[in-house]
Amino acid sequence: MNKSNVAPINNQWEHSYLELPNEFYSVIQTQSVPLPEIILWNQPLANELGLENFDAQILSGSVLPHGAKAAALAYAGHQFGYFTLLGDGRAMWLGEQVAPNGKRYDVQLKGSGPTPYARRGDGKATLGPMLREYLISEAMHALKISTTRSLAVTSTGEQIYRGTLQPGAVLTRIAASHIRVGTFEYAATLASPASLQSLLDYTIKRHVPEELQSQGALGLLEYVKQAQVTLICEWLRVGFIHGVMNTDNMAISGQTIDYGPCAFMDEYHPETVFSSIDHHGRYAFANQPNIAQWNFIRLAECLLPFLHENKDKAINIAQQQIEEFAQLFAKQWLQMMRQKLGLVSEENQDELLIQRLLTIMQQQTLDYTNTFRALSSIGEGGVNASLSPHLRDWCQSWQARLATQGLSLQEVTHLMKMKNPALIPRNHQVDKALKRAITGDLSWFNRCLEAYQEPYHDNPKFDDLRQPPTSEEKIGETFCGT
Repeated sequence: MNKSNVAPINNQWEHSYLELPNEFYSVIQTQSVPLPEIILWNQPLANELGLENFDAQILSGSVLPHGAKAAALAYAGHQFGYFTLLGDGRAMWLGEQVAPNGKRYDVQLKGSGPTPYARRGDGKATLGPMLREYLISEAMHALKISTTRSLAVTSTGEQIYRGTLQPGAVLTRIAASHIRVGTFEYAATLASPASLQSLLDYTIKRHVPEELQSQGALGLLEYVKQAQVTLICEWLRVGFIHGVMNTDNMAISGQTIDYGPCAFMDEYHPETVFSSIDHHGRYAFANQPNIAQWNFIRLAECLLPFLHENKDKAINIAQQQIEEFAQLFAKQWLQMMRQKLGLVSEENQDELLIQRLLTIMQQQTLDYTNTFRALSSIGEGGVNASLSPHLRDWCQSWQARLATQGLSLQEVTHLMKMKNPALIPRNHQVDKALKRAITGDLSWFNRCLEAYQEPYHDNPKFDDLRQPPTSEEKIGETFCGT
């Protein structure tokens, strides 16, 4: 190990976040691990970011790359509705990389050891959950959904106790930033008004489009409103359930962040829940829009002092934004569902047509992904023969609606196949991949990873990965791995 605890590297690091008051972070020290080994390395992402010369010592958090500064970021959050103080309890922020395209990205090591925010935890991560985040975050990227990315998974040579002893690992996460709704809650609760102003100014400069920046806090709310509505609509488009939509897991950037007890729905049901800790369905599939709005309200509360000097007027401005959130979601959800059904024009009865379909799918426990993909074959010889006969009457209404658009069925098929994936990371396949991987066999994991890179293509090579689970294969619960 380099005695200076710094490894040479050619990347140009920046640390604009550390220009904020030190209430927002704690400088931390690296901690060596026994036997670091790179398990996965995302070379295409490294090329995109202009990152190079990382080795296992750096990726495990044992040494710092030259020019990096290790810090843990402070934030709070409403977890299942209850406010609590948090922070990066097991993550090391190395700084920011400005990619060749001019965009700024955070580089963070997840599972690198305890920090001042660890709350008596060991600060470590195990291999299974880190592989899970790598696999699903990269699948989300291929699905064209805004997400943090995974650059690497590095084993540490340690055994970490999580009920049983499991191999330790560190994930290298790339994010537009790690500023969360919970970061603003932390500042509004514990920091000075001047510090909250600093965070607001920094966030606006880093994330808000130039045309909104002059509006200050209102411009930030406008940006977050659109980003979060778009994100949730995209989750619903592919049947994704985040599992822990706490305010500390809602990124201001609108990226999907934290792939703990997340899952993709098989059989359609709006109340589907997979998270082992979501006992009351707070973060169920169909409740995600409501929770996103609830989280948005928490952000608006933090920004009240900056919306107007008159408190009543500030509340009115915030209330208008909150109402617009729900209205914008309803509009974008309907547009998204139209696209899934190949509808490019708008008619008043479209929502009724969509709700009829979803009701049938729920009543007949139809697979969400495969049903929409089967409908997408309409221009290739009619609706796929595998489609449930219960949809026959509905299909007649749908085809009559399609006929009003003036598009050929082949054109409709093309449009639908861009919105309805053939392949998602099904829970039973992810579980199979992870169970084998922690024993040292990455073959199934790598096969899944390859398949998920082209989710909109019909590749016979991966037909088995498209199949819903049998009753024996169904995964009822997913876990965060903390």
